[in-house]
Amino acid sequence: MITAVALGVGTAACAAGVDDGGREASGATPKELRLAIGGESEEGYDPTLGWGRYGSPLFQSTLLTRDADLNVVNDLATKHSVSADGLVWTVDLRTDAKFSDGKPVTAGDVAYTFTTAAKSGGLTDVTALAKAVAVDDDTVELHLKRPQSTFVNRLVSLGIVPKHAHGKDYARKPVGSGPFTFVQWDEGQQLIVQRNENYYGTKPAFERIVFTFTGEDGSLAAAKAGQASMAAVPSSLAKTTVPGMKVVPVRSVDNRGVMFPYVADTGRKTADGLPIGNDVTSDKAIRQAVNRAVDRTALVEGVLEGFGSPATGPVDGLPWYEPSSAIEDNDTTGAKQLLDSAGWTDGNGDGVREKAGIKAAFTLLYPADDTTRQGLALSVADMLKPVGIQVTPKGVSWDVIDKRLHADAVLFGWGSHDPTEMYNLYSSTQAGVEYWNPGYYVNPAVQKNLDTALGATDPDVATKHWKAAQRDADGNGFGPSGDAAWAWLVNLEHTYFVSDCLDLGKPQIEPHGHGWPITAGITGWRWTC
Repeated sequence: MITAVALGVGTAACAAGVDDGGREASGATPKELRLAIGGESEEGYDPTLGWGRYGSPLFQSTLLTRDADLNVVNDLATKHSVSADGLVWTVDLRTDAKFSDGKPVTAGDVAYTFTTAAKSGGLTDVTALAKAVAVDDDTVELHLKRPQSTFVNRLVSLGIVPKHAHGKDYARKPVGSGPFTFVQWDEGQQLIVQRNENYYGTKPAFERIVFTFTGEDGSLAAAKAGQASMAAVPSSLAKTTVPGMKVVPVRSVDNRGVMFPYVADTGRKTADGLPIGNDVTSDKAIRQAVNRAVDRTALVEGVLEGFGSPATGPVDGLPWYEPSSAIEDNDTTGAKQLLDSAGWTDGNGDGVREKAGIKAAFTLLYPADDTTRQGLALSVADMLKPVGIQVTPKGVSWDVIDKRLHADAVLFGWGSHDPTEMYNLYSSTQAGVEYWNPGYYVNPAVQKNLDTALGATDPDVATKHWKAAQRDADGNGFGPSGDAAWAWLVNLEHTYFVSDCLDLGKPQIEPHGHGWPITAGITGWRWTC
């Protein structure tokens, strides 16, 4: 049972503009808004360690940002330029931005932030940076080790910290120039922020926002009890009726897909002794047959309750997506023909094909506490039985996945506004690095396109090669019509219960991570009652 005390709410219903039954109370914009959308940063709120790369960094500003249509626009920057060789990014800063302690934001702070992030090895990857130089108080130069077409995303995602106040306790007591200032963080319970009255940009409508950290069921219970004006819920709970609230589905590139171990099991192991390879999924015919047999529309309707779309790759709908890489799915006949041609036959009539004494059978791992991935895994197994492929879904801990992800298929979730993620998932240079390319996929032609795209100085050239990596003019690529290194299944719609009085404007297409990304437009939210 979720209570006001448990949520740290006090008189939450009144403060959030709702009465005890969850119905909206009349009146002006409430001073306090309460959100149950998850997104607690266990490491704290330091951008140099990765905080704020999705959604709003709240306390900090970034040099650039994305509008509702994902166009890159200025934030702290007034303009930026890139040298002809792609090695120097020059950024001019606005002069009216101040940190919440009253001191001005300078080029020295920007240079310090990028230098510190590059050294920290945090989740915001700034490893391409050679040095950051403050030319004067409002001009900074970012020198790269090598051209990187995606470096613009670092200007979008890295919040600027104050050099003078970036100490060991910063992550727990952040100072920044963003739209909100830090008030209180009760770990595992709530984060309280208040409006930054000295913010240079559009000021939020709400003086104070409380983020309550609850699980999926707890968020829904908070919404029903009138203790939250917004709650992030999985699609399986989105059909529930909550008085005074509407369901808002938001498009995303948050995808779910089956990663296949790409190489055969030759006894090879990682430096940590983990097994690499799988003799079934290393066969291209198996991977292509899985891609062709799965009915993605049925997965959207049955598992996602209609809140999503079929996925054909990791970047569906983004500017660097190549539509020709897609294939027709729900084609059991075509899948059977692929397997027949590759020598996978059911010789003993047990319903499972064999080839050279190896059964067409593999384990599909998924996080045991993720109901959506469980539903997808079970459904995929059922869809592949008619074509003679036996899949054993297995819900396990991440500790187990970490030990088996190079030898067993895994149902992963990804999705980013930055094509660097696609590079990392398919580049042979990233094979076995954390969760990047866990199947050890390698294709020299694909690698050449990935490298050319990443190092391009012309955005149009980069886009051309990002697309070619998925499927080139000769039909080669990592996509389902080529190597079929993954079987991408669905793109989620992130679902939220939102107060009838809360206008979110036009939300961005969201990346991986249901909940916090909705805050990208938080300064534009308005109360309409």
